[in-house]
Amino acid sequence: MDNLTHSAPHDRVHVHSSIPYSSTGACRLCATPLRRSVADLGLSPLANSFIKPELQNTMEAFYPLHAFVCEKCFLVQLSEFESPQSIFGDYIYFSSYSASWLQHAKRYVVQQRARFSLNTESLVVEIASNDGYLLQYVKDAGIRSLGIEPAANVAEIAIAKGIPTEVAFFGVQTAMRLKGAGYAADLMVANNVVAHVPNLHDFLEGFKILLAPGGVITFEFPHLLKLMQEYQFDTIYHEHFSYISLLVIRRALFNHGLRVFDVEQLPTHGGSLRVYATHEENTTLQENPAVNALCMEEREFGLESLDTYDQFSKSVVNIKCNILQFLIDAHHNGKVVVGYGAPAKGNTLLNYCGVGPELLSFTVDASPHKQNMLLPGTRIPVLAPDAIREKKPDFVLILPWNLKNEIIDTMSYIREWGGKFVTPIPGIEIL
Repeated sequence: MDNLTHSAPHDRVHVHSSIPYSSTGACRLCATPLRRSVADLGLSPLANSFIKPELQNTMEAFYPLHAFVCEKCFLVQLSEFESPQSIFGDYIYFSSYSASWLQHAKRYVVQQRARFSLNTESLVVEIASNDGYLLQYVKDAGIRSLGIEPAANVAEIAIAKGIPTEVAFFGVQTAMRLKGAGYAADLMVANNVVAHVPNLHDFLEGFKILLAPGGVITFEFPHLLKLMQEYQFDTIYHEHFSYISLLVIRRALFNHGLRVFDVEQLPTHGGSLRVYATHEENTTLQENPAVNALCMEEREFGLESLDTYDQFSKSVVNIKCNILQFLIDAHHNGKVVVGYGAPAKGNTLLNYCGVGPELLSFTVDASPHKQNMLLPGTRIPVLAPDAIREKKPDFVLILPWNLKNEIIDTMSYIREWGGKFVTPIPGIEIL
């Protein structure tokens, strides 16, 4: 194994106390100026800023959606144009509307309960706990839990389920307050949240503070390697400030006295990592060889080579052209194309490609919170799933392509009239 692999997590850079946090133009981990483009997706609205029909003729804010890679630490990132308070203060995403995600959460609780011997005396704390989608299974197992969720409207759902939930953003201040109140977490869960945090150092230091001496943290996040390999540029949106590799998160955690000891590769969200970490001084948990093996795989692919990012940038433009060609050809041939789903990734894709109701007459979504709204930017109507049966379209474009199997099973009846499913990433595919 090369020396770089051995030394990578120990290249400690004392940044969280000495390098100021910069919201624009500089790397949020090491403050290096950002110059190297990864994907310039033009101007786009916030991906979850759905429009009420009565406001369809009002103005809407658009922001640059431009991902850069740091030439020093290789964190792929966006500049912060809107604060987390603006994005997540009143949130429209509820985790419990995905059956496959609920199954994922339930399996997670069963696995970690067995692996780390969690019992009635243990405390599980989830950061960005949403509507209690995961902690409900912790509660059912008789294990103490605490959710920390910044969106009050979403937290209310969890509280109604009997799950104690703090309405707060997580960082040093919240961690210190909870620690002062006697909390010490045996297991901290952070699913799909680390990428949503602009001030990573404040966020990660919070885990160091609140984690019990022998405690474990698991972080789940979309894997940068999969994004690059499969051209998942539509997973880039303003809520996701960072796009993370194991190499990067390992170093970042080490800078806060936390040590990665295991990693799992998951199929969720088009390919995610589950990274296990503990206090640096906790030697009872030995490092799994999978950690260094995946670090080597990331290097071999070229995640620490700027040429890799240059090639990705060119491929994104080609994919846009192919998606537009499919929709234009369908239109010229008198075919009807509608969407399934109203995910953030779909809004990135449609805005970048400049697709409106003239090419995609409507989309549908299972969440009643999105139904009868308009997609941001494109103003495509969002309807209930039954609209597909009524319209009988020729093609259904699956915008949350990471859930395509679940959606194809649910909507299989479109075959009755010869309808076909289409996925846009990593390229147009008719199923």
